[in-house]
Amino acid sequence: MRVWLVVLSAVALAFQSVPTPRELRQGDESNVDAARQVVVRTQTEWETLWRQHSPDTPIPQVDFRADMVLALFLGSRPTPGYAVNVATVTNVGDGLIVRYRETKPPPGTVSIQVLTFPYHMVLIPQRAGRVTFDLVN
Repeated sequence: MRVWLVVLSAVALAFQSVPTPRELRQGDESNVDAARQVVVRTQTEWETLWRQHSPDTPIPQVDFRADMVLALFLGSRPTPGYAVNVATVTNVGDGLIVRYRETKPPPGTVSIQVLTFPYHMVLIPQRAGRVTFDLVN
């Protein structure tokens, strides 16, 4: 009986959610024009990504001793109404699974033809290990 409790406890710890991701930036105007999922763990990586994303705006401050950035870019879309959102971040063994959703305009929606570049950036507690992104629509 004790062995099962230890095993169940270990499994529960392996699949724990990390604290709720904290919003950093979200929108549909990015200079990143191809779909990408990015993990940023250092100031240098952050500065490089920000210069690609929005070179004419001040870079948001991030304390990389405590946090890291998860960034999702959908790339070019033909109209407004598209979005991407980090849904959950879960510990799995020594890594993380980031589940995210993409939103599209409802069928039949009449919209102007203008390119958009949806993105979502969140902060989570800093940690090492592999990060896997999983679309969960």
